[in-house]
Amino acid sequence: MSADANIIEIFSSIQGEGKYVGCRQVFVRFAGCNATCKYCDTMTSRKSSVTKAQIEESPGSRRFMSVDNPIEPLQLLGYITNLYDHKHHSVSFTGGEPLCHSTALSLFLPMFRGIKYLETNGTLPDELEKVLPHIDIISMDIKLPSVAGKNYWEEHRNFLRIAKQREVFVKIVISGETNDAEFDTAIQLIAEIDNNIPVILQPVTPINSCKSVAPERVLFLHDKASVQLNDLRVIPQTHKYIGQM
Repeated sequence: MSADANIIEIFSSIQGEGKYVGCRQVFVRFAGCNATCKYCDTMTSRKSSVTKAQIEESPGSRRFMSVDNPIEPLQLLGYITNLYDHKHHSVSFTGGEPLCHSTALSLFLPMFRGIKYLETNGTLPDELEKVLPHIDIISMDIKLPSVAGKNYWEEHRNFLRIAKQREVFVKIVISGETNDAEFDTAIQLIAEIDNNIPVILQPVTPINSCKSVAPERVLFLHDKASVQLNDLRVIPQTHKYIGQM
């Protein structure tokens, strides 16, 4: 893995998912992902290498400059600190899958003094260990096989055991394809590690022929999960409703 980062974009916006929904963040979107989820809404970030990164010139301006990839750690620090100020809760490292860039992150993260928030698909436990000392908050997905296209149960189990050394919450996207067996497996996996970990059920935003989940189905799944989990919430992708990136 390279010590330099391949970046899609860096910008200021509102966190639209999970426990910290509504918080202002600087988003650093890395290129490349090891998963191919059906509901992915950042398909361009699947490419592991892009020629140019788009960097917002000032927070919320939506004016972007184009810079060459890859970006070395000190240069990345400069772009982020240019946007990060008192208005922002944290910097969200997202993708794609940011842990595909664990070498670059392990060099950059110790240099940044703000709150570091990792958005991850929860499938790369070995890469998480490399950056864990420098991460404050982990937003971990559990990918259900019906939309992820494969089984990640062992990876998720190992990842969550490591992640709980930090503040962590789990997000499970539920769709019309979600079946009881895979949902039960996900909930049991979390409960066995720590049933106090906050869990967000996120009704899918229909995309790429991914089916929406019926309202009564959401309540049914919430009922099932609440038997084993102590902190359970239902939150959709709110940034889609308010027109944020």
